[in-house]
Amino acid sequence: MADSIFTRIIKGEIPAHKVYEDAKTLAFLDIHPVQPGHVLVVPKAQVEQFQDLADEDFQALMATVKKVALRQKAVLRPKRVGLQVVGIDVPHVHVHLIPFNTVAEFRHLPDMAAEPDHTALAKIAATLHIDE
Repeated sequence: MADSIFTRIIKGEIPAHKVYEDAKTLAFLDIHPVQPGHVLVVPKAQVEQFQDLADEDFQALMATVKKVALRQKAVLRPKRVGLQVVGIDVPHVHVHLIPFNTVAEFRHLPDMAAEPDHTALAKIAATLHIDE
């Protein structure tokens, strides 16, 4: 299997606005966020579907999901942090964490053709960054 875009980010071949990283997972900002602070959490193992992850990798992924969601809640103060595991666009397990206040915000479709605002993304990444 060819390296996914997420594997290339993990390897450092493609830059990303990282929020958290440990031995098994990486969390970084989506460059086309549904809402500001939209984070993707990926396992470092490239597996296409979440149910095919080794138990240890699945548990590490979910532990990071919770850690990042708690950070989003504390820093951004949304009413909720929504979780999506869609698995269509990239053949690499990834969890979307979207801070939102209304259903309309959660269901918002970003303009995928828009140029990412890397200045704004860097500022949010610095705010959400978790050291460990």
